[in-house]
Amino acid sequence: MAEIQLLMPEMGESVTDATITNWLVSEGDRVEADQDILEVATDKVDTEVPSPVSGVIVKILHHPGETVEVGKPLAIIAAEGDVPNVVASPAVAAEAATDAEPAIGEAELKHPQPPYIPEPVVETPAAVAAVSTDRFYSPLVKSIATEEGISQVELDAIPGTGLEGRLTKDDLKNYLLNRTVPSPQNGSVSPAVSAAVPKIPAPPAAPKAQRALSDDVVEMDRMRKLIADHMVMSKQVSPHVTIFTEADVTNLVNWRNNVKDEFQQREGEKLTFTPIFMEAIVQAIKDFPGVNVSVDGHNIIYKKDVNIGMATALPSGNLIVPVIKQADNKNLVGLAKSVNDLANRARNNKLKPDDTTQGTFTITNIGTFGSLMGTPIINQPQVAILALGAIKKKPVVVETPAGDMIGIRQMMFLSLAMDHRVVDGMLGGQFLNRVQHYMENWDPNKVI
Repeated sequence: MAEIQLLMPEMGESVTDATITNWLVSEGDRVEADQDILEVATDKVDTEVPSPVSGVIVKILHHPGETVEVGKPLAIIAAEGDVPNVVASPAVAAEAATDAEPAIGEAELKHPQPPYIPEPVVETPAAVAAVSTDRFYSPLVKSIATEEGISQVELDAIPGTGLEGRLTKDDLKNYLLNRTVPSPQNGSVSPAVSAAVPKIPAPPAAPKAQRALSDDVVEMDRMRKLIADHMVMSKQVSPHVTIFTEADVTNLVNWRNNVKDEFQQREGEKLTFTPIFMEAIVQAIKDFPGVNVSVDGHNIIYKKDVNIGMATALPSGNLIVPVIKQADNKNLVGLAKSVNDLANRARNNKLKPDDTTQGTFTITNIGTFGSLMGTPIINQPQVAILALGAIKKKPVVVETPAGDMIGIRQMMFLSLAMDHRVVDGMLGGQFLNRVQHYMENWDPNKVI
């Protein structure tokens, strides 16, 4: 039998590593090709990694809780037959993407942090002598240490929680959050050097939550921690501005009520409001492509495809955003099928890593839970997100050839949160009004 290495598969765009959550097999177990043998998690989805070959698990190289870079070995399998000695998962390309920048936290993989300017550290001979020569550091940890100006002496002194005391990415992140600059008295930094380095004030610490004896304290689950980090990161990166409009969707609602039963009988799919709204939004994005961009420093990247993310609530109470790729190339039937498929797989934890990547614009249907309007947080690295409020019957002024009159109409609020670095009031307002226009002028005789 040939011994092969099972590699960590690619997990989607800009995802450079994943955390092992559970091994489904043990050393010595026999596995079949395509059999799921471990579960891994990223900041987006949980997924299973299958065995690429049939054989026996000789050695497991990483344990649950460890974070492993894409392309690194996970286990050694004694394979049946003649196979290469390095094999990745069948659903994965052979190499990790080379343009993804290393990051510190799982939820920060795609989002730049505010720059940290370290003070130089001068290592004394005694300190150098104390450097550990046999401690292992992953390439990602070394890269972060280099970027943050951490000396070898300082790195060796950081406690590790990984296997056999190994320093993990999370250990380094926690250390950096509480890092103190060495004082001149300990010989690390001279007064002249310290004075030459500009100081960056630390952000104010959040006030400590007060607890009563009767309070229940529950730690966030992994996904909620990632969501929390992602939301804070978005607010730090983008100056948010939210604008609102109200749309009369009476024609749209009446049309959907008339065709939904026939649509379900013919297509075997429910026709919800989401794909209908999405069709109008996609058309408005085509008219104003400035909202379908991302920002790279002082460069604006205009996306060729319109990939719509749709925020989806999970039974656990958490949130995930599956993406409909090339929504601009789909008709209403295709959008309805894609929406239903992704929503069902999201709620049953069956999404694949690629299902949550490459989004260029996000919608969130807060009206599902009865909310009239909201101020959503932008899904980085996008620059806009549209919240859809609940549809309510209201008395409104209706303009007719015979004059104005009061009528009962189906009304809903639209809320657009935009990144004011690149989306100003004019562009945001024009785009939002165009979405309103397409919704209000829905063809009541539309055939699908």
